[in-house]
Amino acid sequence: MRITLSVIKADIGGYVGHSESHPEVMAKADECLAKAKGDGLLIDYYITKCGDDVQLIMTHQRGVDNEEVHKMCWDTFVEGTEVARKLGLYGAGQDLLADAFSGNVRGMGPGCAEMEFEERPAEPVIVFMADKTSAGAWNLPLYKMFADPFNTIGLVIAPNMHNGFIFEVHDVKGHKKISFNTPEEIYDMLVLLGAPSHYMVKAVYHRDTGDIAAVSSTERLSLIAGRYVGKDDPVCIVRSQGIFPAVGEVLEPFATPTLVEGWMRGSHHGPLMPTSIPDSTPTRFDGPPRVTAAGFQLQDGKLVGPRDMFADKSYDNARQKALDIADYMRQHGPFEPHRLPLDEMEYTTMPGVMKKLEGRFTDL
Repeated sequence: MRITLSVIKADIGGYVGHSESHPEVMAKADECLAKAKGDGLLIDYYITKCGDDVQLIMTHQRGVDNEEVHKMCWDTFVEGTEVARKLGLYGAGQDLLADAFSGNVRGMGPGCAEMEFEERPAEPVIVFMADKTSAGAWNLPLYKMFADPFNTIGLVIAPNMHNGFIFEVHDVKGHKKISFNTPEEIYDMLVLLGAPSHYMVKAVYHRDTGDIAAVSSTERLSLIAGRYVGKDDPVCIVRSQGIFPAVGEVLEPFATPTLVEGWMRGSHHGPLMPTSIPDSTPTRFDGPPRVTAAGFQLQDGKLVGPRDMFADKSYDNARQKALDIADYMRQHGPFEPHRLPLDEMEYTTMPGVMKKLEGRFTDL
């Protein structure tokens, strides 16, 4: 059975501040998607949240970038925004950057990760969702999952993975893309992936079969809006088992809380902390950044699940380490490397400050 798995998300109002999604907004989203399922647009769906972002997880048979599916999601966010406004939620409609829908949600504010594939007899998928961080936060985890044998032993000992994977990398500022074959092009690829605000892993494919293994949202809100309107809070879909890394190999990168950009006002580096979905409520300096993981088994397009993958106690050390890193980074206050470098703050208040000061600079 050929299916499309779509994850489309948006911040349409925070409760309280930027810390949580209100139950009534979630209920409105559920109402809209239930109607879409009843009308035959969707096979199945699941509504969840990560921090103040509403996550629409859907299966259908209409392919990626389908106008009807995307229009339904846009309308869902518009209706949810109305609920958010009635409740006086913060930043109601924040991620809806266009006045009206035009074809699909890409470039309109919401984040989007979609893949189309032939469903296997057993099809485990994991949907990763992040809050208070940027598109590009998946670069290091995806590299470790699909190219690092110290993380994924299957790359060494599983014959059906030994030839490696293909990484599709997007230059989001130059509007270009390039593909790398791993393992032989790892060093060239890492030159780009090490700059996650500029180059991002969009998708990963199995080298032998061409099957899609992972896809991420690479929409950058600041590049769309031309100003800071909130962090991208990206999503990512990863297929697992069989010819792909095992579930434990897919989750293993998050046992180490790596530094990502985002956190308070989108202008700081902080640790990406794996949490259960109920614990994705960032309040400490509006953070630290969170990542959640919803695991599903797909059966004839039905979403069997989810399992809250980071509710596992074995991530307690990662959470404690993230809190320790947060303490250390916060001690830097407005200094780098806690605060982002100036060239990454061009969409914050920094241009206004520099304009105010420009007449006071004199030649050395």
